[in-house]
Amino acid sequence: MRKLEYLETKVLLEGLKFPEGPRWHEERLWFSDMRSRKVTAVDLNGNPEIITEIPNRPSGLGWLPDGHLLIVSMENRRLLRLDPDGLTELADLSKLISFPINDMVVDKEGRAYVGNFGFDYINNKLFEPAEVILVSPQGDAKIVADNMKFPNGMIITPDDKTLIVAETYAYRLTAFDINDDSSLTNRRVWADLKSLPPDGICLDAEGAIWVATPNYSSAVRVLEGGKITDKVNVNTDAFACMLGGQDRDILFICTSTQERTNGKIEYVKVDVPGAGLP
Repeated sequence: MRKLEYLETKVLLEGLKFPEGPRWHEERLWFSDMRSRKVTAVDLNGNPEIITEIPNRPSGLGWLPDGHLLIVSMENRRLLRLDPDGLTELADLSKLISFPINDMVVDKEGRAYVGNFGFDYINNKLFEPAEVILVSPQGDAKIVADNMKFPNGMIITPDDKTLIVAETYAYRLTAFDINDDSSLTNRRVWADLKSLPPDGICLDAEGAIWVATPNYSSAVRVLEGGKITDKVNVNTDAFACMLGGQDRDILFICTSTQERTNGKIEYVKVDVPGAGLP
């Protein structure tokens, strides 16, 4: 294994507040700016387009097989679908969970795995475990994993057989087998990150995972088991990451200050291209 490499970024887009949930789709990087309540797409020349606005704050993004965009509406705990004539509520998750929903990954069949806070961490309330919710393309919803410590970013491997979840408050990446009915079994620790809290994540073609680590001003490339091979430094905090570009070898990183007032999309070219979903 090559020695640990330290990489430096360039800025693609600035003037944001709190960008999250980056996705590479149709030759652009799509992301949610939570604090400005907008979903935006930006091309490689830094030209942005506001796709839609979500009053209750957007987070995770994904696409149905027919091309419709799914958007997490955090504060009212809804999963929305963007239709040609506007936003439609696909699923109301408020009866399953009590706190804001967050990131998600949508599989090739349009089934969405959605995480949530689990407790009111913003006001320093006592920790409570959270769930991962499965939402079908028709809007049916059920809990498929519980007792999670703030399930955050998620990826699905290229063979569609494994879901890996960033458990922010457990400082680990947790893997599940995905069954034919989309249920989850064989829960296991994929990587113990020690003191690093994982937020947004993405997978590369060698099976390593890039992890954005808030409070540590970096994103790191992690192998199964926890070994770190590469580190990207940023000036503020890294909250999410995505591999994209024509060859999927550009690592985009969503960054902001702790006050969520100076957000940017930063990027760096890496050696190993992206794989899997999102």
